[in-house]
Amino acid sequence: MKVLTGPTRQFSIGSTSIGGGRVLWLLGPCVLESEQMALDVARHLAQLGLMTGRSIVFKASYTKANRLRSDSFTGLGLDEGLRVLEKVRAESGLAITTDVHSPEEARTAAGVVDLLQIPAFLCRQTDLVVAAASTGKPINIKKGQFVSASDMAHIADKAIRAGNSKVILTERGTTFGYGDLVVDFRSLPIMRQAGFPVCYDASHSVQTPGSAGGRSGGKREFLLPLMRAALAVGVDAVFCEVHPDPERALSDKDTQWPLARVAELFDAADRIAGTPHPTIAGRHD
Repeated sequence: MKVLTGPTRQFSIGSTSIGGGRVLWLLGPCVLESEQMALDVARHLAQLGLMTGRSIVFKASYTKANRLRSDSFTGLGLDEGLRVLEKVRAESGLAITTDVHSPEEARTAAGVVDLLQIPAFLCRQTDLVVAAASTGKPINIKKGQFVSASDMAHIADKAIRAGNSKVILTERGTTFGYGDLVVDFRSLPIMRQAGFPVCYDASHSVQTPGSAGGRSGGKREFLLPLMRAALAVGVDAVFCEVHPDPERALSDKDTQWPLARVAELFDAADRIAGTPHPTIAGRHD
């Protein structure tokens, strides 16, 4: 696996860390559908992490605010969602991340999760970025589909001016006309040159926004090839939404990766690095 050149910040995220040359994995369902499903996924990921020696952060949204249709499933809500995430953290031992949509949500969620995520469509909202940074928790800022890679340094600077340099910058594709995204892999070294660890969002990069009758579709078959490309360029973290049964997922069913095939993601990373892991090579169970 190619290592991106130039220094980058290193910092802790709960019981794990980022920026030390080892890939961090941000994995979990798009949205919290139920407490039991969240616990089942987290336990599976925690066990897989122990078995393979991977650093994993559990990701799930308590609310999906960016929906096209009014009747789309949006999650369990702030209070119930944070209760579930707190239980997931306690029972799995994994660090937790979730996205926040307002300064008030950022301050509330910071009391439960280890990493605050700024959604791509909200990355330029100064009040949100400053509020999230002011909590002192690490923040993951997703590059907007409409924002250049070089401009992300200005957005990260808002967090630094608020006293928080624990910032991750995430690539998740750029709008290409209507209903499609294209990944410009130059964005990864460009963002990292500013001194921040970079993450590749494998699942959202293969979305086809608004293409599935009032919801986003996607082309999951391209998830692994594009992730391999990002790993070859060099990343500090990989973000991928995973689900026990993607076809029945209540959100982003076309882009979530099957939970039972998470080992394939790890295998791909090992092949790029040229160091197959003996405990999972060839295993996809």
